[in-house]
Amino acid sequence: MSKSAKAYIALLYICIAWGTTYLAIRVGVLHFPAFLFAGIRQVISGIIIAGIGLAVRRQIDLSAANLRHQALVGFLLITMGNGLVTWGERQVPSGVAALICSLMPMVAVLFNLITSKTEKLNGFIVAGMLVGFAGVGLIFRDDLSALTNPAYLAGLLATFVATSSWAVGSVVNKKRVVQINPVFNAGLQLLFGGSFLLIASPFTDPYTGVDFLQHDVLWSLLYLILFGSVLAYSAYMFALKELPVGIVTLYAYVNPLVAVVLGYFILNEAFTGFTVLAFCGIVTGVYLVNFGYRRQHKVSSPTDFGNNAISALPNTELTRTAETHAHHETNDNDSR
Repeated sequence: MSKSAKAYIALLYICIAWGTTYLAIRVGVLHFPAFLFAGIRQVISGIIIAGIGLAVRRQIDLSAANLRHQALVGFLLITMGNGLVTWGERQVPSGVAALICSLMPMVAVLFNLITSKTEKLNGFIVAGMLVGFAGVGLIFRDDLSALTNPAYLAGLLATFVATSSWAVGSVVNKKRVVQINPVFNAGLQLLFGGSFLLIASPFTDPYTGVDFLQHDVLWSLLYLILFGSVLAYSAYMFALKELPVGIVTLYAYVNPLVAVVLGYFILNEAFTGFTVLAFCGIVTGVYLVNFGYRRQHKVSSPTDFGNNAISALPNTELTRTAETHAHHETNDNDSR
C-alpha cells in the first residue's frame, strides 16, 4: 500500500475518532466527576505524547519562558477548553456540544478582528458569521423549553466559554513560534492543562457516591487516551506529512456530523431536520469565514482549497508546524 493511501486511511481515522470523543466524554461524565475525568485523560495523554516527542527528537526547550508559554496555552486549550466542554456534557447532549465546538475557527477570527487593528471584515466573513450563528439557533428550534432549564443553560454556557477559550488559546499560541520539538511541547500543553484540572477537581467536582472503578468510565477513559489522543494524534501527524494541509483539515467539518449521528444511535439524542440544517449552517459558516479570512490575508490563491482551510485547525504547536509547511509548499509550487 502506498504512503498516500495510508495517509487517507489515517485521515479517515481522524474524522471518525475525533468525532467519537464527544460520545465517549458524555458516557464518562454521566458516571464520574467531569474535571477529574478530563484531568486524568489529559495528564496520561500528555505524558505519552511528550515521551514520543522526546524519543523522536532529544532536543527540547525547558526554559522558563517556554514552560510559562506552554502552561498558559495548556490552561486556555485544555483546562478551560477541554475541561469546560467535559463539564458541559454532563447537561448538554454530545451532538449539541460538538456543533457548538465546531464554531471555534469563527470565534478565533472574531477575536482577531476585535484585538487587532490590522484585521478587517469582508463580505465572506460577515456572511459566514451570520450563517454560522443562525445554524446554532436552529439547534434549539425543536425544543425551546430546554433553554428554561438552568442546568442545561449552564452546560451551554460552559461549552460556549470553552470554545471561546480554545479560540483565544489558539491565537495566543500562534504569536510565539517555537521550532524546538513541537511534539514534546504539545505533550507539555496537555500535561499542564490536565494538572490544572486535577488541582481544580476537589473544589468543583462532586465525589459523593462516585464509583471510581465503574466500567463505562474506565472504558471511556481508556478509549479517549488511546484512540482519541495518542493514536489520533499520530495519525494526524502522518496525514499532515503526506497530504495537502487543506485536505487534512476536512476533519473539522466531518467531526460534528459523526458526533451528532453517534449521539442519536447510541444515546438516543435528538436528530431532526433542524439538526441537519444546523449542521449545514455551521459548517457553511465556518467555511465562509475561513475562506474570507485567508482571502483577505492572501496566504494563497483564493481558489486553492489546499491551503485556505488551514485556519480550521486548532492552533497548537503541531498545527503551527503544519502552517509553516503549507507556506513552504506554496512557495515551492510558485517557484516551479
